[in-house]
Amino acid sequence: MKLSIVIPAHNEEGCLEITLRALTSELEIHHIKNEILVINDNSSDRTETILKQMTALYPNLNYINNEPPHGFGFAVRKGLENFTGDAVAIYMADNSDSPRDLVRFYQTMIVKNVDCVFGSRFNRGSKVIEYPWPKLVLNRFANFIIRILFGIKYNDVTNAFKLYRKSVIEGLKPLLSHHFNLTVELPLKAIVRGYSYAVLPNSWTNRKSGESKLKIKEMGSRYLFIVLYCFIEKWLSRGDYHRDQEQPRGYQNGEFDFTKETLQPKQIRNL
Repeated sequence: MKLSIVIPAHNEEGCLEITLRALTSELEIHHIKNEILVINDNSSDRTETILKQMTALYPNLNYINNEPPHGFGFAVRKGLENFTGDAVAIYMADNSDSPRDLVRFYQTMIVKNVDCVFGSRFNRGSKVIEYPWPKLVLNRFANFIIRILFGIKYNDVTNAFKLYRKSVIEGLKPLLSHHFNLTVELPLKAIVRGYSYAVLPNSWTNRKSGESKLKIKEMGSRYLFIVLYCFIEKWLSRGDYHRDQEQPRGYQNGEFDFTKETLQPKQIRNL
């Protein structure tokens, strides 16, 4: 199974090279067929210069300059329109995500035959380093409300780090979000439309350089809009957008939770 990794990047000259080298190295160790697709979203620093240098070194690495309109959601959507793999992960350019977690996501998707793998930074086995306190409080409150509204156990819907099969991405279109609320639209639509998913703990490390592109004051109403949109679809659409296929073995109410489960080497050979 070919893995695509979509990385939106806006002015990430301080983080991007480290992120790409670590990611490429880990995927090579595990012999995972892959493509890394960086979406350069109107960067005014050395981001594109770094991408030009690194694409000459790594044949699996490509980049696209995103045309206007710009923004996180538009950049990710550009990547989701252009990836070529059988599954696609959304991965941050600021080195906050772990390449080892991505490998576990990939292995779990294959071994457990699920449609999506969602990360949680707040399950047993996860590790969070230097998460800003105000954002943490808002994060936990927002995810609590989402869990109540949708009747789900998954506790980190706002986490961008997720893996989807190509068929899922096609089944979630058209996508509406222009900004960071896309990180909520994708998983909520997948859950509401009946795609199976596993939840794995993942680590998160605050960026060491540059600045966060997420602006809470600008995003509050946009998050609310997309949550309400998916809520209305869940309760009023009468399943018109629900997937129409038999679910894999072990599927119960959409969710697998592998917080306590570790894949053994014999399970992942021949992937």
